[in-house]
Amino acid sequence: MQRKHMARKTMKAAFFESFGEADVIKVGELPIPELKEGEVLVKIKAAGVNPVDAAVRKGMLKDFLPTSFPAIPGWDVAGIVEDRGFAARRFTVGDEVYAYARRPLVQWGTYAEYLVIPEAYLAHRPKNISWEQTAGVPLVGLTSYQSLYVAGGLREGQTVLILGASGGIGTLSIQLAKSKGATVVGVASAKNHAYMREIGADFTVDYHNQHVGEEVKKIFPDGVDLIFDAASGKTLEQSLVALKKDGTVVSILNRGNDIDKSIRFHYVFVEPNSMQLDDLRKLAEDGKIDVHISKAYALDNAAEAMRQIETHHTSGKIVIVP
Repeated sequence: MQRKHMARKTMKAAFFESFGEADVIKVGELPIPELKEGEVLVKIKAAGVNPVDAAVRKGMLKDFLPTSFPAIPGWDVAGIVEDRGFAARRFTVGDEVYAYARRPLVQWGTYAEYLVIPEAYLAHRPKNISWEQTAGVPLVGLTSYQSLYVAGGLREGQTVLILGASGGIGTLSIQLAKSKGATVVGVASAKNHAYMREIGADFTVDYHNQHVGEEVKKIFPDGVDLIFDAASGKTLEQSLVALKKDGTVVSILNRGNDIDKSIRFHYVFVEPNSMQLDDLRKLAEDGKIDVHISKAYALDNAAEAMRQIETHHTSGKIVIVP
């Protein structure tokens, strides 16, 4: 029996053949990888764009994540199962799925028309949100989940301080913390405070022209249980005075080398996890997660999308729609 995707051997994709700035991104035809045992072919409906995509393209993670050229960027995907390899039976053709598609080798990413991936990475997508919103969930959702729930052990009744609370990870973190029954303090520019409150932040603090930690201590004199750092630098440094003695710091940017060793600290680099994606699907379908899409780019404009994410001034998520 001839496989459906054999009728088409190539796909349109954005890719880079050497590390560099956004202008190394090309858009053209690349082969669709052969479907192997346990793998599925996904027709991509939308791909999330994240700051880490730019870091990978620049070669900043090459010692940690080997790259094979030409490399397609992107780890967030939402799409439809179009074909299945031998023994890949968790999903049927036509199923709507999503994934955090980071593989051990950077090569076949999500800025493309198709993705071949082991079915273990996939989960059914939330049915009550758009394709674009779905593609905006995996990386930020799993990062927030693994940082708050797993590393941070966040429980109902605790207080969490979220640094960088208006970005993609920050906004998901506010919502996940609230769904757990925690009190949330969000740190970001004043212009984003109304939006942060809208999605659940109980308190907001501006990091401009004031000491973040001291401002938080005015709200919680005894300090907070958990600091989730998605901003780092001076903001993290200042916030540590607002941590309870037995509190925890979780960072996705700082590896903890300059953090006082007496502080309980965890560094998180998000990992694929389809069971956690299923939990996130349920939260989305229960109305606990809303993803704000600020802009959708065509695949031809992938370089422009990457330039935008590199400004670090994106509110909500941006996506690529092939």
